[in-house]
Amino acid sequence: MASIRKLKKEMNNVLSEIIEDCYVCQLNADDKVAAKAEKIIDEAIVTFDELIVKLHQKDVTDLKPHLKEVRADLQEKSAKMSAKISKLTS
Repeated sequence: MASIRKLKKEMNNVLSEIIEDCYVCQLNADDKVAAKAEKIIDEAIVTFDELIVKLHQKDVTDLKPHLKEVRADLQEKSAKMSAKISKLTS
């Protein structure tokens, strides 16, 4: 179960860093860019909720591949959100 705990911490750290980057972007930008950053924040929150639900599925037969899949989803979605943030700041 320790790997589930580590994955939860990783999810929290990655997505909270994305949200923090959005807040910094909002401070330094106009209203149009701030609204787009707000959408990215909402997307990060929805992603966290989806991944938590996926992480706690009860019908998982083999835990290790399941955790790898959740981690891969986290990396993919966070990379997309980070790309959106970098596009906003440039």
